[in-house]
Amino acid sequence: MTLQWTAVAFFLYMEIGVLLIFCLPFISAKRWQTVFNLSIWNKVARFWNKGFLTMIIILIVLFLDAVREVRKYSGAEHSKDAKLHPNMFDHLHMKLFRAQRNLYISGFSLFLWLVMRRVITLINQLATALGTGAALQTQADGANQAAKKYMEDNEQLKQALEEGKVDKKGVEVKEALRKEMATLSEELESTRNALKKSRAEVEALKKQSDGLTKEYDRLLTEHQKLQYLQQGEGDKKDQ
Repeated sequence: MTLQWTAVAFFLYMEIGVLLIFCLPFISAKRWQTVFNLSIWNKVARFWNKGFLTMIIILIVLFLDAVREVRKYSGAEHSKDAKLHPNMFDHLHMKLFRAQRNLYISGFSLFLWLVMRRVITLINQLATALGTGAALQTQADGANQAAKKYMEDNEQLKQALEEGKVDKKGVEVKEALRKEMATLSEELESTRNALKKSRAEVEALKKQSDGLTKEYDRLLTEHQKLQYLQQGEGDKKDQ
């Protein structure tokens, strides 16, 4: 392996390691958001987009170079010439195998680089949605308690009015409480609707995150199969 492909392979292994850490179940989205909000990332943020695009361009160039090499050593003319010379055939086959290996390495590196950025975005969105949902739940609980309290006060005033123990001023207080209770009921209903919407967004983000995790596991399995295939080809060459 040349220096550039060794660096790409190391970058691929680093991406796999980072994505595996992101998939750990005991680290919540809120903890990851806390890590992403550290001051050190704020300093790096202004260079992040440029670095991300630069890495994409480099990987695309390497991927296209690998495609060119595969097409070059897969040509029919080379195969005809190679059949006349066994040593040349083995050398050509080795070149083709290396080109295919480089193609897989650069392709998976490019794909996982895009996946990693998307996973980080989804983690931040999930943490924000969970925080919003918790705040709405707290607000809804407070509105429920206030509504129950005003309903109890209303029942007490109603009983007192029926017993003739409340004057005109008490009736006015009752009406004011009734209006305030109606206002609180409307606020409670709007809070419940917002909470339902937030929960729906959280469920959608969780489903999308699960889908990305399954796709990552599938790609990781395929990568392992390709590594086994590469090791098998290497053993055959050594023999």
